[in-house]
Amino acid sequence: MSELDPYSLLAGLADLKDKSLPPLHLWHPDQIKDIDMEIREDGSWYHEGDRIARQRLAHLFSTVLRRESDGEYYLVTPVEKCRIRVQDAPFIAVTMDIQGSGKDTNMTFTTNMADTVIAGPDHPLRFEVDEQGSPIPYVMVRNGLEARANRSVYYQLMQLLVPAESPEGELWGIWSGGEFFSFRLPVES
Repeated sequence: MSELDPYSLLAGLADLKDKSLPPLHLWHPDQIKDIDMEIREDGSWYHEGDRIARQRLAHLFSTVLRRESDGEYYLVTPVEKCRIRVQDAPFIAVTMDIQGSGKDTNMTFTTNMADTVIAGPDHPLRFEVDEQGSPIPYVMVRNGLEARANRSVYYQLMQLLVPAESPEGELWGIWSGGEFFSFRLPVES
């Protein structure tokens, strides 16, 4: 990995004064570097093995983060993009607000980086199964970036599960934003 001061990444963002996200979809820099930066499973950011203690700095980096079609994560500016490591998902869903019920439910997730999304067609909810057979919920936030549900959000979600029939058998899932997000419960042996 090349040595790079992560603060130099922010040079191209000096003119962004408002709270809106930078136009990453317009930035396609030719210069690509690897930097020793990692987002750990708990959502904490590290540079060269040291935790980034300033939450505002981690938040600023998160605004220029995207996942590309190669599955890699990059911090992107107009002049360069820097590949970083992400252990699981780059964000953690730390709160969930539920409005409505049944098929009219809307679940609003807030991440550890203050992003807020309503699960639905534009922000799908998906489930993976961990080594113990437990479902792990993820919600799409932006730019190919997902948030993994923290423990309290996980338990809120599990209380909302409803069964649904399918040609393959019974599924379980959750309604939000007019969509049914399903997963199969593990078969006990």
